[in-house]
Amino acid sequence: MNFDKSLIAGSTVLMVLHLLGTQDMYGYQMVKELEKRSENTFTLKEGTLYPILHSLEKNGLVVSYVSYGQSGRKRKYYQITKNGKKQLADKKKEWLIFSETVNKVIRGSIYAL
Repeated sequence: MNFDKSLIAGSTVLMVLHLLGTQDMYGYQMVKELEKRSENTFTLKEGTLYPILHSLEKNGLVVSYVSYGQSGRKRKYYQITKNGKKQLADKKKEWLIFSETVNKVIRGSIYAL
């Protein structure tokens, strides 16, 4: 299903922070992990992901470092910071309240028909 881009844009930072909350990752790894976890519903282009990562890094929510992956390739990894973990917790709480409220409205309108 193709979702309205504005719906996805509002949740992208949450999803990226969540992925980094599970382990340090490099960009392509995040793209693939998001596709896998969403059963290919969400696909991020590098042109979308890297500006998000740079913004998160600028705001002190993630840090980056260079390391060699299992393949021996040099990669830039991203790691969530203490402030990033706090932001992630806040964003998760916000998302849960928001999505539950939207569902209440939608369920209410179904029963009103």
